[in-house]
Amino acid sequence: MSLTNKLRTALIAGIAFASFTAAAVQAQADTLLDQIKARGTLVIGLEGTYPPFNYQDENGQLAGFEVDLSEAIAAKLGVKPDFQPTKWDGILAALDAQRFDVIINQVTITPQRQEKYDFSEPYTVSGIQIITRAGDETKISKPDDLAGKPVGVVLGSNYEKWLRDNAPKADVRTYDDDSTRDQDLLSGRIDAVINDRLVAAERVKQYQGKLAAAGTPFAPQSQGIALRKGNPELQAALNKAIDDLRADGTLAKISAKWFGSDVTK
Repeated sequence: MSLTNKLRTALIAGIAFASFTAAAVQAQADTLLDQIKARGTLVIGLEGTYPPFNYQDENGQLAGFEVDLSEAIAAKLGVKPDFQPTKWDGILAALDAQRFDVIINQVTITPQRQEKYDFSEPYTVSGIQIITRAGDETKISKPDDLAGKPVGVVLGSNYEKWLRDNAPKADVRTYDDDSTRDQDLLSGRIDAVINDRLVAAERVKQYQGKLAAAGTPFAPQSQGIALRKGNPELQAALNKAIDDLRADGTLAKISAKWFGSDVTK
C-alpha cells in the first residue's frame, strides 16, 4: 500500500472513530426526557388488571383512571403513551431493567421505595380499606380484628408489607393478582382482603354486593409516578404535567369520571 493510500485509510478511520465517539458522547448526554421526546412515546408500566385504575374493557382495550391520566400526561409532554402491562410482583424489577420509562399503577410513595426510586408528586391520596364478605363487615372492621384471620394481599404490594409490619398475628396469604384473591374471599378460603380504599367501592359493585367495605380507611397514603433515580428532568416534566392538569381541571374531571369525586388531593 502506498503512503498516500495509508494516509487516506488512516484519515477515514480517524473520522469514523471521531464520529462514533461523538455519537456515544451525545447518547450519554441525552437525558431520558430527551430520549422520550425523540422517540415520541412515554413507555409506561402498569398491571392492566386493577379496575378502576387500569384494566381491559369488554373490547380488550386498556381503560381506567390511570389510562386516562397517562394519556393526558403524555400529551403534556408532546408524546404518546406506550402501555406495557406487567404483573405487579415484577413491575419494579422491570423498571430497573429499563423495560419502561415510568410506572403509573397506584405505586404508594413510601420511605423504603424513595431510597431506590424517584416519584412524581402524588396524583391520588388514599388509605387502606378492609374488604370482607357481606355480613362479616362488623366482625372484621379494624386492623386488630385481622389477628388470627387469613387475609389476602397481592404479592409484593404495599398492602403485604403493611400487613406484615402492623398486623403480625394475621395469617397473610399472597396472590399474583386481585381477581384470584377476591375469588378466595368469596369462597371462604380467606376472611378478609386489604386494599386501596378507592378500589373497595369498585369491588363491592363488581361482585354485586357480595363483598363489603368494612370499617373506616386507615394508614393514609399517597400514590405517584415511579421512575428510576437520576432523571431529574423527567421528574420535573411529570410534576409540571400534573400541576397543569390540576390547574386546568382535567385531573378532577378524570377523577370524577372514574370515582364520582376528586380523589387527587
